[in-house]
Amino acid sequence: MSLWFLSSAVLPDMMKEVELSSFIQALLSSSVNIGFVIGALLIAVFGVADRFDARKVFALSAILAAFFNYSLLFLELGSAVSIFARGLTGVCLAGVYPVGMKIAVGWGQKDRGFLVGLMVGALTVGSAFPHFAAYVGGMDWRFAVELVSFLSLIAGVLVLFCQLGPHDSRATKFQFSDIFLCWSNKYIRYPILGYLGHMWELYAMWAWLSTFAALSFQVSLAETDAIRLSSLVSFLAIALGGLACVFAGVFADKIGKSQVTIYAMGVSSVSALATALSFGGPVWITVFFILIWGISIIPDSAQFSALVADHTPADKSGSILTLQTALGFGLTIITVQGTPYLVGAIGWPATLGLMALGPLFGIYFMRQYLKLKLSNIK
Repeated sequence: MSLWFLSSAVLPDMMKEVELSSFIQALLSSSVNIGFVIGALLIAVFGVADRFDARKVFALSAILAAFFNYSLLFLELGSAVSIFARGLTGVCLAGVYPVGMKIAVGWGQKDRGFLVGLMVGALTVGSAFPHFAAYVGGMDWRFAVELVSFLSLIAGVLVLFCQLGPHDSRATKFQFSDIFLCWSNKYIRYPILGYLGHMWELYAMWAWLSTFAALSFQVSLAETDAIRLSSLVSFLAIALGGLACVFAGVFADKIGKSQVTIYAMGVSSVSALATALSFGGPVWITVFFILIWGISIIPDSAQFSALVADHTPADKSGSILTLQTALGFGLTIITVQGTPYLVGAIGWPATLGLMALGPLFGIYFMRQYLKLKLSNIK
């Protein structure tokens, strides 16, 4: 997953070589989301994750993603072909993230919150890694491209050494009606709607984190220092969120997955508002709120997926989980692509404040899920 935010992480360095419009800057990130949605819909509709060996689907996807990402070194920055390559990278990642979750949920039921939390934690650290690569590589964005492409290639090989768990199940054939479980089953519908609230802010924040952090820091620091610091802070914020996913998974198995989603979204919403209010202020205060936001913005993601898996037949889990992520990432196309236009109209602080609305939406639907669960117990 280190391929996902590559363009976001190295964008400040790329801009030193070529001037890119706000639309192209956003498209370099959102094209991955668009590709992911297309790939995820194809996987869900044709039941690929449930009909074939998930390890082979993962391996092929990761290796192809590495190839398309590496091609950026030979393409004109910001060109239609480079954006298309980013889109193809997203298509391939649809065979990595949700398929990886299917492999994870096959290994347990009572500790599923922890298993998926560990999986999403790994995904989050991977998503953070391009920022670290950009920090280590200094102003050389090509180093980051080479490094994350190599990591994806290695991942494609390593997954072939995994085993499938005792709760893994493969469908004998695909039934199109299976995907409508997302709406007809309220125990699946409410977590998916909560997940959409979570996704409203997540990828917009992750995609633009290094950009808005650098702009905020430049009020007090020189441009080069601000960009370097923003890369480090972005890596730490996202990576610490990955660590939080593991701990959240442990608590979720003890106190309930839905409760963890509500707590995480509450902290995330407040942190978004605090970051907005501190924008352009003392660097250490902004860094503090960004880190809290990064820690709280992702732990709920794993639990939404775990809840969906809990209420989905094992032989359909791959398709439903993939469709869930397709819906979420479809929403992120709008939020990631629309962010620079909002910034142009209302500025960064107000835009960051609007991101806080998504978790509130998610909290509402997870409370509905809890009411439904409690009413059935009674």
